[in-house]
Amino acid sequence: MSENEILRNQASSSPMQSSFPTSQEQLSPAPPPLQVPTAQGSNVATSRLSRGFKSLFYTQSNNTNIASLKDEDDDVNETIPLPGHYSNDQSTPIKSIKVIDKQSLHYVILSGIAGGVAGSAAKTLVAPLDRIKILFQTSNPEFLKYRGTFHGLVLAGKRIWSSDGIWGLYQGHSITLLRIFPYAAIKFVAYEQIRTILIPNDVYETAGRRFLAGSLSGLASVFFTYPLDLIRVRLAFETRNLHHLKAHPQHQQFIQSHRGRVFQTVRIIYNENPPIRSNDPQWLTIMRRILPFNIQRISNFYRGFAPTIMGMIPYAGVSFYTHDLLHDILRSKPLREYTVHPATKSSTSTSVKTKSSRESRPPLKAYAQLVAGGISGLCSQTAAYPFELIRRRMQVGGAVGGGQFLSFKNTAGLIYRENGFKGFFVGLSIGYMKVVPMFACSFFVYERMKKLLGI
Repeated sequence: MSENEILRNQASSSPMQSSFPTSQEQLSPAPPPLQVPTAQGSNVATSRLSRGFKSLFYTQSNNTNIASLKDEDDDVNETIPLPGHYSNDQSTPIKSIKVIDKQSLHYVILSGIAGGVAGSAAKTLVAPLDRIKILFQTSNPEFLKYRGTFHGLVLAGKRIWSSDGIWGLYQGHSITLLRIFPYAAIKFVAYEQIRTILIPNDVYETAGRRFLAGSLSGLASVFFTYPLDLIRVRLAFETRNLHHLKAHPQHQQFIQSHRGRVFQTVRIIYNENPPIRSNDPQWLTIMRRILPFNIQRISNFYRGFAPTIMGMIPYAGVSFYTHDLLHDILRSKPLREYTVHPATKSSTSTSVKTKSSRESRPPLKAYAQLVAGGISGLCSQTAAYPFELIRRRMQVGGAVGGGQFLSFKNTAGLIYRENGFKGFFVGLSIGYMKVVPMFACSFFVYERMKKLLGI
């Protein structure tokens, strides 16, 4: 080949053509694909019982396993942008995306505010029913004859109205708001953070992890706010003609005026001196031997704490699990057209800094959100109601019977002797009337507050 032909061939060749592989490269065999061990193959040697247990916390996959995903986490995180506003170039008309770091202090504070407002709104909505339910649960002698029927519920409400006016229906509600704001704030913040840890991506989206995230968030919130709940129950329990003047000489002063009721109730609870009995809980006996008397009185504010912990596990776990499950159902293909808000090109979407697709889903319509919240409240109330009933009776143990401590076992036996097995579900119909609108309002306001606050 002449020199001119060589130069002509070099000038006619393009950079794109030179970047393509040569014939020798095309003929060379491609490297074998990387063999990723499947979850199905890794579980061949395990028993059926162990596979069933692991299925609660791990999602089976045919192409990848949990270990390989953990190895890839660091590489994926490098591609996630930092918090801020992002949009594509102007040549493609799509909506902008706001990326939020879910574990940042800014997100924690705003989600806490949203949770506190949601809890306060829900409790205010159902405060009159809550007062009547407490009177029924604690076997207040003035209201025993009204228990068990819807007509009795109406008559109980009329009696409270005629005796104390509208204030009587909201007696103890001030301390309820003081308790519910931090309670709901801690519960929703803890759930968001614990869920991010337990379910970092869709592979971990299982029933067991959803339930565990809800239960742990409920335990965290109740630990810090339980004394306020006990004060609220004691406020709701007091009625004008309740006869326990020997145990509590301040009762007349308490009833005569609405002023200072919270302070008066705190003082009554603190000054209670439970007599030493052979059937006292073991933790109380040990505490009396070790701690000074003034410190021992703090235990008065934790009456019924053990059944609270036992009841909070199914209560919070079932509520959050059912809520998430119903969201999945309402977003399924047959229903999404009627339950999900359609996406608009002009709106700004929010993307949370996580690899879970749950955070990038479009919001549900208002009625669908209310249905999901209401059904989750109904399921959680049914699962935890016996524990709640025992807790209420233990909480008011200081107001009746000489102020003695009632153990979990003794309280359960007392309820069974009074009304049998159905005694553990006294007031459940009122509970349904309360928790269905309360949970619907709580989850609805929380989601709308998050949208309003830009998270």
